[in-house]
Amino acid sequence: MSLNTTEVIARTSEIVSPWKSKHGGLIPILQSIQGEFGYLPMEALKTVSKDLKIPEAEIYGVATFYAQFHLNPRGRHVVRVCRGTACHVRGSQKILDMVKEITGINENETTKDLRFTIEPVACLGACGLAPVMMVDDQTFGRLEPGKVREILEKFE
Repeated sequence: MSLNTTEVIARTSEIVSPWKSKHGGLIPILQSIQGEFGYLPMEALKTVSKDLKIPEAEIYGVATFYAQFHLNPRGRHVVRVCRGTACHVRGSQKILDMVKEITGINENETTKDLRFTIEPVACLGACGLAPVMMVDDQTFGRLEPGKVREILEKFE
């Protein structure tokens, strides 16, 4: 989705408006902006700064401190590969390597067509199914590298 700068600024100002006279609204504002656009466009951060009279550096600091916020567009499908101990011992690195090979991107990157974002995680909490990968909210366990392509092809 190509974002029009004027639209980003206008929509961001609408999101900020109810918070102008309140304190403590920065995180909910950033959450709403990300909900609207899928990430935090720089134009939106500048608009928040101007509208709330908060330095851009402070807003950027909050946006980069919390892992929930993203400053770049993300793929329609987020692929999370577990790096926990059980998954690591059972070959999750080979799974991650296969995901990278198939998508042509590295960790924490997004494909040019915005189809996939690869996001390695510390633990997915499914140790009994190790190695584990999630695509969006679907969990795939007891993986072998040969199964990865078939799984990713389901997410056209």
